Amino acid sequence: MSLSNADTTRLLLALVLMLAGAHGCGQLCARLRQPRVAGEIIGGLILGPTLFGHLLPGWQGAIFHQGPAVGVFLGAVYQLGLFLLMFCSGAALRARIRKRERRTITWVAVLGNLVPFAAGLGFLAVYDPGRLIGTAHNRTALVLVFACAVAVTSIPVISKIMTDLGIISTAFARIVLSVAVFEDVVLYCVLSVALGMVHPAGAEQFSLPSIIALTPNSGLGDLYHVAVSVLFFCLPLLLGRAFLQRIARRGGNILQQSSPLAFQVMFLMSLTALALFLGVAAYFGAFVAGILSGELGDDDASIRAQQTIRTFSFAFFIPLYFAVVGLRLNLLDHFDVRFFVVFLGYACVAKSVSVYLGARAAGEPHRQSRNLSVALNARGGPAIVLASVAYDAGIINQGFFASLVMLALVTSVAAGSWLEVERRRGAWAGELVGVPVAARLPAEGGLAEVAAAR
Repeated sequence: MSLSNADTTRLLLALVLMLAGAHGCGQLCARLRQPRVAGEIIGGLILGPTLFGHLLPGWQGAIFHQGPAVGVFLGAVYQLGLFLLMFCSGAALRARIRKRERRTITWVAVLGNLVPFAAGLGFLAVYDPGRLIGTAHNRTALVLVFACAVAVTSIPVISKIMTDLGIISTAFARIVLSVAVFEDVVLYCVLSVALGMVHPAGAEQFSLPSIIALTPNSGLGDLYHVAVSVLFFCLPLLLGRAFLQRIARRGGNILQQSSPLAFQVMFLMSLTALALFLGVAAYFGAFVAGILSGELGDDDASIRAQQTIRTFSFAFFIPLYFAVVGLRLNLLDHFDVRFFVVFLGYACVAKSVSVYLGARAAGEPHRQSRNLSVALNARGGPAIVLASVAYDAGIINQGFFASLVMLALVTSVAAGSWLEVERRRGAWAGELVGVPVAARLPAEGGLAEVAAAR
């Protein structure tokens, strides 16, 4: 089905405006040493009902809402951007840790994740969840999402901040990234379970839960989604690299040799489709595909293929994904400032105190513990993914969606500003002596900087 000239014009204009806004505001934030993702969302926010739609509602509606073409296409780009963001995030989880850092990582990961998660549960024990619940009307799923929002840390944002500051080669960076890996894996497992709870019965006939007539939001259904989410993540890792490479050789050797780029994309789509069939969240399949992609081949062609995917994704799909998130925000009508201030303070205190106590229990000095508590408060991309996926599933309402996105923006900017001040004060000067200048500079590509931590 082809588009009319008018639909094509509106679609192209919408894409041009969103890319210009996302990259323009992203570059401005980068110049101010702030996370680029914040600028990309602000670019979408400017084009949405908060500003453009408020000042020129007729023009905004004509470009973004007149006819189905723009909405359908942007919805597809939004989904692809999410999958590619998760794929790139998973592919970046390869930082190696040193033996003497394991004690700190363990203490911080356990306390810094469990205590905020419990604090999130405690908050809803005294605050009416009905003010936050979405159209799915599932209280348990909402509680899980809320607790994850208090506990989550961003791998992409905090790694980009530390790379831009030139401290990615420090022990501090390795600890932060390692803890963030643990937290994000837990987050995506819990969110996958929450999404399984609100999956409507009979809505998807081509899936294993519907084939076996599994009832959502039941004890057996919840147990199924917990078990499948954990197994989906753990089983390929437990089987090992040799097994994955053997599967890759048998299933796609010809394609991998002729076009490693096409093979990587096919692998992403296959695991995402498998996750959907099993009843696991699609983005979780893309995340696992990214983690496993490095095990399929470590030759130059495979590495270049991953870099190509990452480069194009961060040039087109991922900025558009964050711009669509901003486009959906309406801070004039669906943003409770008083709730946000309380939520922001509560989440930051719970996260900071737990991380600080974990670092001190591991024997870290006060300054290092304090900096860890600030860095691990940056919620960035994962919190935005959490917000958008939960909102799409009807777990949370539009007001809480706006609060979660703003939480991600504010905490990411605050972490970047604080670490910039600490770098100028010489917090990591001793560790950077003798480090080549190239190792302190940003790596090429959106998430490639994590590889510098190896």
